[in-house]
Amino acid sequence: MFSGENVKQATTLLSKLRERKLTIATAESCTGGLIITLLTEIPGSSDVVDRGYVTYSNRAKQDMLAVPERLLVQYGAVSAPVAAAMAEGAIVASGAGIAISVTGIAGPGGGTARKPVGLVFVAVAVGQAKAITQEHLFTGNRQQVRLQAVEAALTLAQKALK
Repeated sequence: MFSGENVKQATTLLSKLRERKLTIATAESCTGGLIITLLTEIPGSSDVVDRGYVTYSNRAKQDMLAVPERLLVQYGAVSAPVAAAMAEGAIVASGAGIAISVTGIAGPGGGTARKPVGLVFVAVAVGQAKAITQEHLFTGNRQQVRLQAVEAALTLAQKALK
């Protein structure tokens, strides 16, 4: 499922985490655990990978990551504020030094005119700092959208560590 480039990207991120002596947690919705799966594909990753939360439902986002209901009501699960709250909640819940979150619409259904299929928000929180977020509109089938979201999340995490 993962390309050699995906594995290289994950390996680079793990190396940067080791250099900074940080552990990582993931909070995933539309990717369904693909980020944590990719990270743990790398031998020796257990020294920096702490845990992964798959929070597909709004209730899971609230229960596991303390995403405020008001954000879900006001902006919807697929939004920058919710992605940020997921990453920040993963830091608090896990105690990890960095957290990556992803929420989006992978398709083929579920999209609307305002929030089309392929819309994905990625966020990264480092320590107690406010999460940084990115909005993406990916193309392709469900698997392609999800894999592009994984790549975007790893890229943003590396950027946040610079």
